[in-house]
Amino acid sequence: MVGGGAVAELSSVLPRVLIVSSRTVRKNKFVNFVGEYHLDLIVSYGAVPVIVPRVSGVHSLLDSFEPIHGVLLCEGEDVDPTLYESDISSLTEQDLEEIKAAHSSNTSIDKDKDSIELQLARRCLERNIPYLGICRGSQVLNVACGGSLYQDVERELSRKVGVEVQHINYGNYDGHRHSVSIVEGSPLHDWFNQSLESNMELFVNSYHHQGVKRLAARFKPMAYAADSLVEGFYDPDVYNPDEGKFIVGLQFHPERMRHQQDLAASNSASDTVFDYPGCPRAYQEFVKAVVAYQKKLLGSGKEIQAKQKEEFTPRMEKQRQQLMHSFSKAKLLYEEQRKAGSVHNSNSAIQALQEASENQRELEVGAEFLQSTMPLNKHQVKRLNQMGATVRNSSIFLEKLETNKHKQSFARTMLEGMHMHEVQETLDFYKMMVDVASSVLEQKRQSNF
Repeated sequence: MVGGGAVAELSSVLPRVLIVSSRTVRKNKFVNFVGEYHLDLIVSYGAVPVIVPRVSGVHSLLDSFEPIHGVLLCEGEDVDPTLYESDISSLTEQDLEEIKAAHSSNTSIDKDKDSIELQLARRCLERNIPYLGICRGSQVLNVACGGSLYQDVERELSRKVGVEVQHINYGNYDGHRHSVSIVEGSPLHDWFNQSLESNMELFVNSYHHQGVKRLAARFKPMAYAADSLVEGFYDPDVYNPDEGKFIVGLQFHPERMRHQQDLAASNSASDTVFDYPGCPRAYQEFVKAVVAYQKKLLGSGKEIQAKQKEEFTPRMEKQRQQLMHSFSKAKLLYEEQRKAGSVHNSNSAIQALQEASENQRELEVGAEFLQSTMPLNKHQVKRLNQMGATVRNSSIFLEKLETNKHKQSFARTMLEGMHMHEVQETLDFYKMMVDVASSVLEQKRQSNF
């Protein structure tokens, strides 16, 4: 946290954009790197790139990189399939072997990079820090919000729709292009408007074999490939660069869409070297949002701080954070069981919650919140009581439902203070708990016959 006394000092710091490095092997040693095109564009538009090294342990040190005014995630291996709902039932063993052989440099999993980048993505989503995800960075963003990915676009999507699109060309890294259709009224439409004709089509560079399968609910598509793959998306509720709002994912690489004859000679981000004048706009608008976000942090005034203080006290903010952490913890425990193959075994999910003794207090925070809310009817209360790890004392719970009606107002105030995706996550968690409780209740009824 940055104390009030440090604000004046920070006002002289240029806006900082965190970029996580990728790792490769050179001369039998690991080397961290970030593509220079990204750095060039960030610097050109007035921000400072701060490289977060992909090394073990950094995921626990992210607070040391504050203040964070923006995050750009790009490049890297496949996102670990265990981090999202991955259905590979349509792929044969031979398919999986062929995918590994064809994309050996990408299919290796880097758990440290996944951990660092998912934490940064979630931090951006929680605090509305400007975020730009390119290629892998767009996939990380989608996964962070509950979306899923294709393990291999060609085998899973192209076969299904009967349209082949070459999304990766190892022999023509920068020069490869394929067509995408732009969604009218989207930020991409605005950025590339002067280059679009009636067919609303662009030819873009891409380098990936995975891609968005199920787009997270909070996002809207901005572009599609001919095989229907989402090539760009954004959060319409968090998009206004002038106000420091920017949450965008692009599967293609606008930074690499440069005229081939100019690549060797060019050392700048000038529009003249790009295929389209709109190519650098993603970075330009992103940095514009980063600058505006920094100004907001520095409190272009006391009015904003005073208003925030009136609407949401520090105590309530702390409670909100504890509540979200509690729900996230319970959701994570449940999801771990699902990914382990227990998606239809509610007993395993409940056991995971009950056995997490070291997380007991964190889970109790969510339980106390549920105990203080009124929207549950007595039938739902009965079902939740079957979840001993969440509601442990039914008499106290029922008493609070009947006598502490004022707590409904408190719960509503807390929820209204959350961002939209946080309220959605709370709702999803509650629905999950009801589903599991219903399953347990049904099992108990059957066992009584």
